[in-house]
Amino acid sequence: MNPVLEPLFRTVRATHPKADLRLIEHAYDVAAYHHRDQKRKSGDPYITHPLAVATILAELGTDDETLCAALLHDTVEDTAYGLDELRGDFGDTISSLVDGVTKLDKVKFGDAAQAETVRKMVVAMSRDIRVLIIKLADRLHNMRTMRYLPEHKRHQKSRETLEIFAPLAHRLGMNTIKWELEDLAFAMLYPKRYDEIARMVSERAPRRDLFLQEVIEKVSGDLRDAKIRALVKGRPKHYYSVYQKMIARDVAFDDIYDLVGIRVLVDSVRDCYAALGTIHARWNPVPGRFKDYIAMPKFNMYQSLHTTVIGPEGKPVELQIRTHAMHHRAEYGVAAHWKYKEEVGAPGPAGKVKPGSDMAWLRQLLDWQKETSDPGEFLESLRFDLSVSEVYVFTPRGQVVALPEGATPVDFAYAVHTEVGHRCIGARVNGRLVPLESRLGNGDTVEIFTSKSPDAGPSRDWLKFVKSGRARNKIRQWFSKERRETAIEAGKEAIGRAMRKQGLPLQRLMSGESLLALARDLRYPDVSALYAAVGEGHVAAQTVVQKLVASIGGVDSAEEDIAETSLPTRLRGRPRGGGAGVVVAGDSDVWVRLSKCCTPVPGDEIVGFVTRGHGVSVHRADCTNITQLKSQPDRLVEVSWSPGDDSVFLVAIQVEALDRPRLLSDVTRTLSDQHVNILSASVTTSRDRVAVSKFTFEMGDPKHLGHVLKAVRNIQGVFDVYRVSGAST
Repeated sequence: MNPVLEPLFRTVRATHPKADLRLIEHAYDVAAYHHRDQKRKSGDPYITHPLAVATILAELGTDDETLCAALLHDTVEDTAYGLDELRGDFGDTISSLVDGVTKLDKVKFGDAAQAETVRKMVVAMSRDIRVLIIKLADRLHNMRTMRYLPEHKRHQKSRETLEIFAPLAHRLGMNTIKWELEDLAFAMLYPKRYDEIARMVSERAPRRDLFLQEVIEKVSGDLRDAKIRALVKGRPKHYYSVYQKMIARDVAFDDIYDLVGIRVLVDSVRDCYAALGTIHARWNPVPGRFKDYIAMPKFNMYQSLHTTVIGPEGKPVELQIRTHAMHHRAEYGVAAHWKYKEEVGAPGPAGKVKPGSDMAWLRQLLDWQKETSDPGEFLESLRFDLSVSEVYVFTPRGQVVALPEGATPVDFAYAVHTEVGHRCIGARVNGRLVPLESRLGNGDTVEIFTSKSPDAGPSRDWLKFVKSGRARNKIRQWFSKERRETAIEAGKEAIGRAMRKQGLPLQRLMSGESLLALARDLRYPDVSALYAAVGEGHVAAQTVVQKLVASIGGVDSAEEDIAETSLPTRLRGRPRGGGAGVVVAGDSDVWVRLSKCCTPVPGDEIVGFVTRGHGVSVHRADCTNITQLKSQPDRLVEVSWSPGDDSVFLVAIQVEALDRPRLLSDVTRTLSDQHVNILSASVTTSRDRVAVSKFTFEMGDPKHLGHVLKAVRNIQGVFDVYRVSGAST
């Protein structure tokens, strides 16, 4: 036997004793031969990657066919070994698994290659779920070794992991893989946020561990006295899930951290409920926090009892109670099926999805890809569907329908049938008539009224409130492409109207280049698509204007453009060059003002611009407006620093932090302690709970700025602070 395979075989023997080791060794030999001259970006032999993927799958307990496909998964894509040859050597099953995982040719599909590859994988995994399991293990090992790739590639792969692969792992109940994928991608995409959460977690670890130990001892003692055999242990906290809780539950870090997690593993379902009673006898449960996922399993076969109790010191403690088999399935999801084949609800033989099983979601995905011709739209729908949790509602006959959280009766109508959706004119929820945009809750019974008219069809307004990808796609398909022109015109008009309302420079902001860059940022292929999106109500015109203004340096910058092209006005009490600490070459008696769009300070490379009636405006050489100014070279003048004792400079800084109560007061207090005079402050908090604060203050000595930034960086939750310049806005 090849000694390289010994660690893999040791795992296989433990998790899948009946596996055909000779077949696995043959697959390794073929893969090693064909990858023999290839290296990974790290410099390691390429075969280390397929071997690592197979080892991850062996730990999940997958079968030998899956392990062979994992070892061979890159041969067809990256070597001369063809699919027909592989089919001849290993048979139809392994070759179809490898084909399902193989990426499509970028040359043939161009920009749509990624979306089409995901679509192809969806089709393959609906036939055999093992395709996705191999793909997830492949992505996990790639994420572990991502540091060797260039930065733009790392970001692209990490975003794809967070938006598509981690949620797919969650859908299949493979939580071990999901958590690791999330943490790796989070660290790669937002290293500063990740480090700040890791720092806050480690600072509280000793105190938390003592508390955890006390709870575990008390729970174990009570269960022993009740003659219930149980394993009680702490639940690891994953940094991304801590961050997500801060966003989703809108709570501060300290409040999350008090939710200490305990897991209780018992032998039988009866013991689960007995253990729950024992725990509730000691500590009072928190109302509304009990969930019975044993009687009503989640969509991904997850089963467990969840309860939160008021534990020692009055702190809430979260407990999960489940059997060992449920725990294995909660960790490994669909992949656990090979270990617990006899359990009801697991997929059928060879990983195929049984009709009527919990993997009905895969069949829905298959329908989508048939209905949606545009690969980009399919990928967008998939991303959306993966990112939301679910509610379960009932038809009048008692059938359960799973819908995205926040779904409406229109989503329900389209989930029942496309025609029901198109003809929907009203709805009754729990016996009462409700508006079509009402949100549905868990356990609601929904009845739909349909129109008999042959001309019945959906309303464009429905797109504003429907939540499911299926409903959105069906409504969009209904509206013909001729309406696109109207939408483009309406969008263009709405953006222009929003700009005129704010008195912004229309010509400058509506330049093709700025709009095209913004359209791409918002994931639209061109400017027309952006106008159409505004016209159809997908994006607010105000949002587009705000983003355009931000892209050229903020409102100050846009207003300054107006000032610099306005008619001359009389100057009164303007500071001469010395007060601003800047002199104009050849003439010391010229009014000078430091530009607000980039707030230059001594040490910065600067350029002077002669304004009409406002003296000389001084900009940093890397200011975002400099390109615009250079288009009028006759108005540019040479300027140099000449700060005096009375010179005062404006400095703008940006503080990025994980949002929490009293954050703003902590930052302003720290700035005051550093003896700076704050002139303006603005705070915005994004949906992902990141507070971005901008402060403008006066400062006599720019060298003092380093101490100020360091002091602000030490505030809890702050993960980045830097001076704002024209280049970084």
